[in-house]
Amino acid sequence: MSIYKPSPISRRSLLQSASAGFGYLALAGLLGQEKARALTGKPPLNPLAPKEPHFTPKAKRIIFVFMEGAMSGVDTFEYKPELQKNGGKSAPGGGTLTASKFSFKQYGETGTWFSELMPNIATHADKLCWLRGLHTDTPAHPQAVVQLHTGSANAALTRPSMGSWLLYGLGTTNQDLPGYVTINPSPNFGGAVNYGSAFLPSHYQGTRLTDQGYLPNLKAAAANGLQRKQLDFIQEMNRDLAAQPGAPDPVDGIIASYELGFRMQDNVPELLDISKEPQHILDAYGVKDGPTGSFARQCLMARRLSEAGVRFVEICQPGWDHHNNLNKGLIDRCGSVDQATAALLADLEQRGLLDETLVLFGSEFGRQPTAQGPDGRDHNITGYSMFLAGAGVKKGFSFGATDEFGIKAVEGRMHTNDLHATILSLMGLDHERLTYRYAGRDFRLTDVAGFVTKEIFA
Repeated sequence: MSIYKPSPISRRSLLQSASAGFGYLALAGLLGQEKARALTGKPPLNPLAPKEPHFTPKAKRIIFVFMEGAMSGVDTFEYKPELQKNGGKSAPGGGTLTASKFSFKQYGETGTWFSELMPNIATHADKLCWLRGLHTDTPAHPQAVVQLHTGSANAALTRPSMGSWLLYGLGTTNQDLPGYVTINPSPNFGGAVNYGSAFLPSHYQGTRLTDQGYLPNLKAAAANGLQRKQLDFIQEMNRDLAAQPGAPDPVDGIIASYELGFRMQDNVPELLDISKEPQHILDAYGVKDGPTGSFARQCLMARRLSEAGVRFVEICQPGWDHHNNLNKGLIDRCGSVDQATAALLADLEQRGLLDETLVLFGSEFGRQPTAQGPDGRDHNITGYSMFLAGAGVKKGFSFGATDEFGIKAVEGRMHTNDLHATILSLMGLDHERLTYRYAGRDFRLTDVAGFVTKEIFA
C-alpha cells in the first residue's frame, strides 16, 4: 500500500500561488494559520487573546495555594472525635491510631472545626467550601504532585499543566502580562513539569517568578527605541523561519514570548513592587524581609497579579512532608501560611475580587491518622481534604467525608480527575471538549476520566 506524499513546496511558489489567488485559507490548510498569515502578509494571530468559554463561567481566574509535601488534615482541618478518643489503639487495617496533640474548636455559624494551628483561616469558616472526600492514585510525592498539576502521574509522557490548559482554553485578558504565573515553584517533585505546557504550544506555559518579584531575563527597555529595532530585526528572521515548510512549531511560541517580554518590561516591575502597598495591607499579610516573609509576599503578589488580569496564579509553600518532627514542623508551617492566606481571602473580598476569583488551597495528598515513628505520620492517598473559596462555590459548605478516623473517603469521593473537571467547569470549560490533538489522539486534562461535582456549585 503506497501513501501519496506531495512534493516539497517552496516559499516562493507559495507566495506566487497566494498572489495568484490561491488564498490564505488554502495556505492555512497546508501550513497552518501562523505560517499562512506570515506568507500572505497578514498580522500574526494572538494565541493568548481572550477566547469564548464553552458556557457561562462562574469564575474568571484562579489562585492555587499549594502546600507541597502533604499537610496533615487530622491535625489542622479534620476533627475526628473517635481518633482523639482512641489514640494508642490499633487502627483498622493496621498501625497505631495517634490522636492529634492540637486542640480543635468550632467557628462561624457553620460550626466548622479548625485546630489551634489555623486561627486566622478559621475566621473565614463561613466562606469556605470543603472537599473532604478526595483521593488519588500514588503515594509517591513526585508522581502525586505531577498528577495534581497535570492530571497524569505517568512519567513516560509529560502532560500540560492545569494552568496551561486554562490558558489554552480561555486566553488572557491583559496582553501586557503573562496569563499564567507560578511564584516560587519548587524544584522538587516534578519541577518545571508542574507549570509546563508539554505538547501544547509553548506560549501556554507558566511564567516563573520569585517571591522577591524577580522575573528571570527581564531587563529594562533600551533608550531611544533601540531595543524595539533590535527585536523587530530578530522577529523578522523568526517569521521567515516560521514561514518555511517544516518549520518547528515552537518558533511561533518564541515570537509571541519575545513580544510579551518586551511589553512586560513596562508593567511587571511596578506590578511586583509590593512596597508601594499601604502599611496596613503589608501588616495584614505579615510581610517581612527574609525567608520567613516569603509566603506572605507570594500571597500579596498573587492578589496584585490577579487584580491585573492574570488568569491563573500558583503560589507554593513547601516543607509539609512530616514523617518526623510532626508537631514542631506543623507549628512552623502553619504559622507561615495561616495569617497570609486569611489576609488574601479578606483582601480579595474587600476589593470585590473574591466574587470572580476561585481560590484553591491544598496538598497533593494527606497524612495517616496512625503513627510513623515517635513523631510522624505517613502518606494518605485514600482520604484527604482541600478547600475552595470565592467565585462559583457554596459558602460554608462541606462535600464528602472520610471515615471516623480519617483513613479513607467514604462519602462524596472525588478523584484528582474529578477535581480538575470541576475546576474547569467553574471556569466555563467542558473538560471533555477541551482537547488538543497530539501523537494521533485527542488529549485533555482529565484524560478519559473525570466527573464534575456540581453539588458544590453556588
